[in-house]
Amino acid sequence: MRKLILALPLIALLAAAPSHARSACAVGEAISVNDLPAQGRTTLALIAAGGPFPNGRDGVIFGNRERLLPKAPRGFYHEYTVRTPGARNRGARRIVCGGDQRATDPCYYSDDHYQSFKCIVR
Repeated sequence: MRKLILALPLIALLAAAPSHARSACAVGEAISVNDLPAQGRTTLALIAAGGPFPNGRDGVIFGNRERLLPKAPRGFYHEYTVRTPGARNRGARRIVCGGDQRATDPCYYSDDHYQSFKCIVR
């Protein structure tokens, strides 16, 4: 009984912790949703809604050839364009999410065309 009483404050603390504190980030650096550029937040909302996406390549399988994201079976990751104001092409900014195509966790942000990723935390 005493162990249960001691565990209750810990459970309450975890439940009260912001969700980003509980988010698992497998990639070293993290970025909060609020710190994403506005276009990144728009892209995340479109992912959660299942589209429609402005770019025909949005939602295609991301192969993780750079091996910067956690290892996963082929087809686990999908990439989405984060619009870059003034760019005449897709630009370098992307969000890559794993799992179900409407899943927004885990998701990773790259502003340098897959040279580096930041784990998106809520």
